[in-house]
Amino acid sequence: MIIQADLHTHTIASTHAYSTITENCLYADQIGLKAIAMTDHAMQMPDSPHYWHFGNLRVLPRKIHGVTVLKGAEVNIYNYNGDLDLTNDELKKLEWVVASYHKYTFPDFAPADPKIVTDGYLKAIQNPHIDVIGHPTTDFFPFEHERAIKAFKEYEKLIEINESSIKRKPGAAKTVVPVLQLCKRFEVPVVLNSDAHFWTEVGTTPVAEQILKDIDFPQSLIANADWDSLRERILKKRPHLDI
Repeated sequence: MIIQADLHTHTIASTHAYSTITENCLYADQIGLKAIAMTDHAMQMPDSPHYWHFGNLRVLPRKIHGVTVLKGAEVNIYNYNGDLDLTNDELKKLEWVVASYHKYTFPDFAPADPKIVTDGYLKAIQNPHIDVIGHPTTDFFPFEHERAIKAFKEYEKLIEINESSIKRKPGAAKTVVPVLQLCKRFEVPVVLNSDAHFWTEVGTTPVAEQILKDIDFPQSLIANADWDSLRERILKKRPHLDI
């Protein structure tokens, strides 16, 4: 395991996930993670929690079973105008924000032209509250790799290498290598995340790790490989946090 923080995990608040935050943190502690981001789906997803879920995350302790908990969300980029399904007032209260396309938020979904998808990304990333672009390698949303990756770097957005997508979606497994090669070329940081929907998946990214090894991807560009440097990145953006 080369990551010290898993920055994309789900709980039973998203009803297609099956574990509690306590169970996730207990396992994270057992395998040596130092931090976990709780990122349940925002409201455009059919099984998302009520928006009160995000407003009340402050009741969670900073650490659960010794693991630092970042209280966040996986927000939906729910159209190609780059709109998000949490308001800026709601987003600024969060501690970690993953922004993703999901086909379930698009009526009568059909894959769009890569230019249109990329235009949506470029509009969304102007939102300063976004930290990570979630699972961009999915083939449901093909994008112009070089154009988007350069923009992600410009706006200081991390690019997610999503273990769940790579393992379960053949298109993502094919797309991840050219995306990583461009990240390596342009020195764009990535995060390896589990996208765990059950506690045994938390912090577990063996398929992604092997791909990184195969292409000799530098560990210095894996933002969640070192908790101390990641913590500095978070505090630079959110200096009020007690992490």
